[in-house]
Amino acid sequence: MDWAEEYDVLVAGSGAGGVIGAYTAAREGLSVLLVEASDKFGGTTAYSAGGGAWFPVNPVLQRAGTDDTVEDALTYYRAVVGDRTPADLQETYIRGGAGLIAYLEEDEHFSFAPFPWPDYFGKAPKARDDGQRHIIPSPLPVSEAPGLRTLVRGPLDNDRYGTPQPEDLFIGGRALVARALTALATYEHATAVRETALVELVVEDGAVVGAIVEHDGVRRAIRTRRGVVMAAGGFEANDELRQKYGVPGVARDTMGPPTNTGLAHQAGIAVGADTDLMGEAWWSPGLTHPDGRSAFALWFTAGIFVDQDGRRFVNESAAYDRLGRDIIARLDAGEMSLPFWMVYDDRDGVVPPVKASNVSITDPEKYVAAGLWHTGDTLEELAAKIGVPADALVATVARFNELAAKGVDEDFDRGGEAYDRFFFGGGSPLVPIEQGPFHAAAFGISDLGTKGGLRTDTAARVLDADSRPIPGLYAAGNTMAAPSGTVYPGGGNPIGTSMLFSHLAVRDMVGTGVTG
Repeated sequence: MDWAEEYDVLVAGSGAGGVIGAYTAAREGLSVLLVEASDKFGGTTAYSAGGGAWFPVNPVLQRAGTDDTVEDALTYYRAVVGDRTPADLQETYIRGGAGLIAYLEEDEHFSFAPFPWPDYFGKAPKARDDGQRHIIPSPLPVSEAPGLRTLVRGPLDNDRYGTPQPEDLFIGGRALVARALTALATYEHATAVRETALVELVVEDGAVVGAIVEHDGVRRAIRTRRGVVMAAGGFEANDELRQKYGVPGVARDTMGPPTNTGLAHQAGIAVGADTDLMGEAWWSPGLTHPDGRSAFALWFTAGIFVDQDGRRFVNESAAYDRLGRDIIARLDAGEMSLPFWMVYDDRDGVVPPVKASNVSITDPEKYVAAGLWHTGDTLEELAAKIGVPADALVATVARFNELAAKGVDEDFDRGGEAYDRFFFGGGSPLVPIEQGPFHAAAFGISDLGTKGGLRTDTAARVLDADSRPIPGLYAAGNTMAAPSGTVYPGGGNPIGTSMLFSHLAVRDMVGTGVTG
């Protein structure tokens, strides 16, 4: 092999996993090259409004006075994930987060704050309804990293609409990425490049000893003395792979960046890596926009969802992944079709009661012209416009108003868990539909990325079909098969998992083992 360059560590991807893995390598004295396939750093992480991590009993929460315990968090996590993923992998995630945050906080470039966010399965054993397992990165003034303002991906409106990037603060996932890149830049033996994709792994005597990366159509071989960490996101932007592995939905409606096409997955599979959960993703309902794309939406302050029969079919205030999975189950069973509709009254006007659309809602006239929003003076008129039976829609709204008056959703338990009530200050999310004219907005199914990938052990070492580690190869984030299996236990699980397992991968390379 004609090696173009040589490093101790090569990291593919610059989301939470990539930047934390590269930072750990540099801090531990290893030379590291981080390659990012797109023209901007940050991956899907940079689109996250909060950038949160679900790390129970970490130092940030301890300083805030949490009374949570690691054992309680582990009980909760195991209760919702079950036996779908290895118990030791689950335990590594639960126990490892606190040590990682302690490690990062030793560096002044990193700063985190509590951000209460309820667990997503509020009735599971040891669930926390007070959000005491969730932290977010502190905002970072752009003035402290001015060179990164246009180099860190996001917010979504910048990518979708070309709106200017913020000139004052990096917040949410952008703050996490910017903080890590700023810290990484303090090490002379660390290099981060864009528009460079990992396309192939190089194996000698059964061990990964490097990779082929591609920039502007030119490939070069990078030799690695310690290992390759693949944290390049999922394959949600690749319709061919989605179809191959049976991932519902289409690439158009994902929240992942367009370069998340599964190159790292394919490179790992080509050298014998085993995979798991390849049909899975982090799901959500998606408000459909005039460009035809349905984008992750949450924080519904009113309204109900109805299907093609004009019937309500789900708890509209459930955590987004649970809600998305309910919709997919009905689609798979042939019980409903897309789009489904949010029906709401005129108390706040024509714009649907969606307070976190992630992609900004634009001119209402564009949604109307695209046939996505409809208005009727009566429910019967609205039903005709959205193509559902009028008598069914009238009966559905009447039934919901009856439940709202009682304050108890006897049909779908809306309001039965803390997350349902979170956006209502703990109050009831049952808001009657009674003030005409009446409105409907089209919804589809969206995702925050695929979560199936290369199977790993607790040190993030990639395993083959016989559960043997492939020397020199590691995976984290959405390139790794998620420890959470087929569920989404709490906000910050994807980013938290990415951060921890990339960190553990490098710690394994230097022989220091699990943190904490």
